[in-house]
Amino acid sequence: MKALVFESGRAAVREVRQPVPRPGFALVRVIASGICNTDLELRRGYHGFSGIPGHEFVGRVEGPAGSAWLGKRVVGEINLACGRCDWCRRGLGRHCPKRTVLGIVKHPGAHAEYMTLPETNLHEVPREISDDEAVFVEPLAAACEVLEQVEVGPGTRAAVLGAGKLGTLVAAVLENAGAKTRLLGRRSQARLASFDLVVEATGSPEGMPRALRLVRPRGTVVWKSTHRAPARFDAAPLVVNEITLIGSRCGRFEPALDLLRRRKVDVGRLLSAQFPLSRAVRALTEAARLGVRKVILRPR
Repeated sequence: MKALVFESGRAAVREVRQPVPRPGFALVRVIASGICNTDLELRRGYHGFSGIPGHEFVGRVEGPAGSAWLGKRVVGEINLACGRCDWCRRGLGRHCPKRTVLGIVKHPGAHAEYMTLPETNLHEVPREISDDEAVFVEPLAAACEVLEQVEVGPGTRAAVLGAGKLGTLVAAVLENAGAKTRLLGRRSQARLASFDLVVEATGSPEGMPRALRLVRPRGTVVWKSTHRAPARFDAAPLVVNEITLIGSRCGRFEPALDLLRRRKVDVGRLLSAQFPLSRAVRALTEAARLGVRKVILRPR
């Protein structure tokens, strides 16, 4: 099968062996996969990654024989947990110390013709959701995670730093929850220390210093960005202003699927371009251009 492969900072589309699902795993034919900022950071050396990247996808289950998932159109949670530790028993397998992560940590990703995932990670995609929309389930779930971590409602004054894909999704989720929300790009102006909640989703090390300037005393900053270079900032405002800082990563897929099914979040406007998998290297270049939003790969 064809797959996009990262190795030593280089990207190439290669012929690789089709994966064989282990017991309890499904073989998924990828319909479409989305390039995200994490993929671009992996190519630059984040996590020392080599292999097949990609963790945003929609696909159809084609194996193994006898699986109850055969023929179903699915998306899948990206953390492959052990299922036995305390974190897993609490329903927080995304923090399992033995986990692997689709397309990021020791499990081949979705920028390929086929992939495998545990059947317990799969979610069937409702017919109301198109293939293009389904590619956004994983990042939308990450946006919904903010609501699991912070109390948000009418009257909450929120700012989202980063007007890219993730920031736009976070802003939509907060607005849907009733928050008065401002989406701030690099050049957007905002009054200092005026927000109850600031979500940092710039994908840049420069985002956190700005977040700390914008959050009010005893406010909350949610840190969403991952990047290869370390963030450097003065931590004194965290102490002096008694700010709560929360790291935020993956989220549950159910809220994201529900928002898409009920047409509460419009992800169509976030789609910039589509490429065949054979042109994945060109797609990466396009995805890295300033102002480009979601770029989708289609194996067929």
